[in-house]
Amino acid sequence: MLAELQREYSGYTVKAPDMDRASDAGFSATPRGFELRNIAGGWRIYSRADFAEIVGRFVLEGQTARLTQAALETLAVIAYRQPVARARVSAIRGVNVDSVVRTLTQRGLIEDSGNDPESGAILYRTTSYFLERMGIGSVAELPQLSPHLPGLEGIAEFYDADRM
Repeated sequence: MLAELQREYSGYTVKAPDMDRASDAGFSATPRGFELRNIAGGWRIYSRADFAEIVGRFVLEGQTARLTQAALETLAVIAYRQPVARARVSAIRGVNVDSVVRTLTQRGLIEDSGNDPESGAILYRTTSYFLERMGIGSVAELPQLSPHLPGLEGIAEFYDADRM
């Protein structure tokens, strides 16, 4: 039923051939101002891309609650290394991340995913809300990091030359 609604909201309604012209008034092949998307294992209603800027300005007017660079970096480490302990995130970033982890938890972007069996430390993972905000269905859809790592230019040539 949700897939049918998704098609209908996108303007792909199918009219039965036995319907007369007067009853067609309730049907439209015009897309609605919103769309239904299957994201992160659930269905969400979004404003259509054509209207996203207008709706975004209306909804976000006066709000400036953006994530800091530290929060974005911490979130990236958790997203790519999950489940991961806070100490491991601190070691990767080289700074204490306690307050940032609290902020990300309060915003619903990360959550407790149990304890490390060896150390007993709390492990963190991203939430379905994080996936929704990223517009992806799973963390497997996150972009690959390797093309963005510094100092890897020419590494293929290095390994090819080493084999000769």
